[in-house]
Amino acid sequence: MTDRQTLESLATDLAAGRTTALTLAEAALARAQDAAGEGARVFTHISRERALAAARASDTLRAAGIVRSPLEGIPVSVKDLFDVAGEVTTAGSAVLRDAPPAVRNAPVIDRLIAAGAVIVGRTNMSEFAFSGLGLNPHWGTPANPWDRAGRRIPGGSSSGAAVSVTDGMAAVAIGSDTGGSVRIPSALCGLTGFKPTQRRVPIDGALPLSSSLDSIGPLGASVRCCAITDAVLAGQPVPESGTRDWPGARLAVPETLVLDGMDAPVASAFERALARLAAAGARITRLAVPEFAQFAALNARGTLAAAEAWAWHRALLARHEAAYDPRVSSRIRGGEKMGAADYIDLLAARRRWIAQVERRIAGYDALVLPTVPIVAPRIADLQASDAAYFAANGLILRNPTLINFLDGCALSLPCHADGEAPVGLMLAGAGGADAKVLALGQAVERALAAV
Repeated sequence: MTDRQTLESLATDLAAGRTTALTLAEAALARAQDAAGEGARVFTHISRERALAAARASDTLRAAGIVRSPLEGIPVSVKDLFDVAGEVTTAGSAVLRDAPPAVRNAPVIDRLIAAGAVIVGRTNMSEFAFSGLGLNPHWGTPANPWDRAGRRIPGGSSSGAAVSVTDGMAAVAIGSDTGGSVRIPSALCGLTGFKPTQRRVPIDGALPLSSSLDSIGPLGASVRCCAITDAVLAGQPVPESGTRDWPGARLAVPETLVLDGMDAPVASAFERALARLAAAGARITRLAVPEFAQFAALNARGTLAAAEAWAWHRALLARHEAAYDPRVSSRIRGGEKMGAADYIDLLAARRRWIAQVERRIAGYDALVLPTVPIVAPRIADLQASDAAYFAANGLILRNPTLINFLDGCALSLPCHADGEAPVGLMLAGAGGADAKVLALGQAVERALAAV
């Protein structure tokens, strides 16, 4: 397996006999266990023997003419919050290292196995998924492949997931996204990531951050990689390779909030991408979305993530708070101050807000906005300063979080030029628009790649 091959190119090589599932698994494991690489910070657990056994089984089935899905024999990594039978689900925390192993697989793990995927291991993450930066004081922080000498953040919370793909330790990674945790590391590391409408993919067997907002999605080398993997996770047929009719596609650029605070590399890449999309035939409209400006006020008495995290963690915090990352525990404790009436009010306000935003964007095929308004900061700078950490975390989470609150779906795909800092372009739609966003994403991907 070469770095950043697509699932379709790997499947073609497997079908032609140019490689085998065992060869791909051995190459992925070698990269993951290379002492000179990022593997020790990318994975919390490497399933070497299980992966090799699954790869051998896949090769045997292929030889008999059985190919279960486009993921057959493909190395896949899974975030360390999914239950895998016989393994401890630590969610990137020291607190759960001695917890009992899971007794059954999460449904998404069963679906991956049934599809013939070869699960290489469990990937590192922001502790309990409660940060968009990817820093982890317990397991270490994998460095972004861009400017690796400068050791920049990979983005979070699915930090190890992203680096497992960029560094060839997996062809595709499975992450979770509560406020951008699939899209942020995809954007900062130059990958494509997809956050589905929450209800399409079961979250059972995934250690929760926010039951209202958690969703499960893939990070990969292309939009098609995400579409294939998303279908497997959702238990749906893999869609035919194809795109939505592109000429005249109606794209809305929200001018409220999401363009604030962009640094120069992001602003340049984003505007260049919009110009390229317009030249390819897209109709781009600049749109005020006043509901986005109301978001902070809606959450002034607390957020759904903090309230629901507090409900899950309060007993564990009472016993083991000293073992938590204090930057995570302090955010969880924010939910302690939120009353039941405040929580119920926020749920009702969210329903009204969703209806208002859906009405406003109904005439467009997708929203288009920067996934993250800044390029990846240096790990050391954020480790050294709480002020820098929380400022970066808030800014990086801002745009993706709006789509989670909308109960929508969104795709982040690279829009920077070769040699530039990675920048993500986000295509987003209302809940249930997944197929449209993915098909449109393939057209956008081609337009951005055109010279």
